[in-house]
Amino acid sequence: MSIGDAAKISGVSDKLIRHYESIGIIPKAQRSESGYRIYSENDVHILSFVKRSRTLGFSMKEIKKLVSLWRNKNRASGEVKALATKHIEEMEQKIKELEEMVKTLKHLARHCHGDGRPDCPILDDLAGH
Repeated sequence: MSIGDAAKISGVSDKLIRHYESIGIIPKAQRSESGYRIYSENDVHILSFVKRSRTLGFSMKEIKKLVSLWRNKNRASGEVKALATKHIEEMEQKIKELEEMVKTLKHLARHCHGDGRPDCPILDDLAGH
């Protein structure tokens, strides 16, 4: 199938398909006699896998590893679980950091008068005062 068809079925844009191919996330596409990329159902399946992995926040490096593990039927599931567990820990840390940012900004916003006066605790905090 064409890149347009592969994009439509997988939900991954043409541009991203070419990018994933260039960085080795998906195998190099076959080429027609006229030079157009030709994708198989397996390629589309991999693209869908990559898209789902991206929605779960995995990095491209992690996705490359996941695709490799997925394609390797002799892999140990423990390796996949370890990768997912590490990703969960990283996301939980980011959530904590985001919650702390929200807490700080709420505090600063509560203490800003939000009127015509020039003094502003939000700007003071950002300036390090």
